Amino acid sequence: MEMRQSTESTFFLKKRVKLSLLIGLLIVLYVGASLILGFNSEAFLYVDRGIIWLVKNFIPNGHSMTYWHDILQALMKTLLVSVAATSVAGVLSLGLALIGAKTTGPSKILSWLIRGFASVMRNIPIVGWAMLLLFSFKQNDFTGFLALLFLSVGFLTRAFMETIEDVDVEKIQALQVTGANYFQVISQAVLPEISTPLISWLLYMAENNLRDATLVGLLTGTGIGFVFDLYFKSLRYGPAGLVVLAIIILVIAVELASNFVERRIAA
Repeated sequence: MEMRQSTESTFFLKKRVKLSLLIGLLIVLYVGASLILGFNSEAFLYVDRGIIWLVKNFIPNGHSMTYWHDILQALMKTLLVSVAATSVAGVLSLGLALIGAKTTGPSKILSWLIRGFASVMRNIPIVGWAMLLLFSFKQNDFTGFLALLFLSVGFLTRAFMETIEDVDVEKIQALQVTGANYFQVISQAVLPEISTPLISWLLYMAENNLRDATLVGLLTGTGIGFVFDLYFKSLRYGPAGLVVLAIIILVIAVELASNFVERRIAA
């Protein structure tokens, strides 16, 4: 009994020591980063003042509603660019995934190449894509579309490949034994099996693209991001707050619609 209590005490002592070391390491990292950057930690004492200023200035008022037409127009443009990028990326990613998946791909070398391509595309952040594309395509909607498209292709290709590889191999082999060709196997065995998760991935990507499109708009000078930047820099804080409120409402609406579609598909 005493040995058991001693073992338990030693176990929890080790846990406390590890936790203390972790907290100490985080504190050291924070202090070191603050000293290097010249960050003034006293700013935390004035957080309440910042929140009060935010509430006073960014709450939309009656005058802000006169900007509603321009905000709604930019918001719909952002939504359409997001949906378009997701749709095109879905088609391209499905083709790449079918070629790159282990169960449906023609060769291992091609599979490795597509996996590498997808990893590169999805590991470059959306801001990186937007900044790179600005040099070639300048500030316009097409630049934002391409930035969302490239990131979406990388993410969806990898997600679709993993989904395809989860398909029961016996179903594919059964069709192959009966003499079915490659396209018949894909259309009769693979696509019906993965249709539900593919739609779920597309809806998830559409939600992410809608959020990312706001940030991309700040760089490309388009959509709702540009409208917010314009109002904020011209000190029109009320309309800028209305832009934030409109973005929140749209994101919640899209998420609710996605959840509804997923529930209907799963039913």
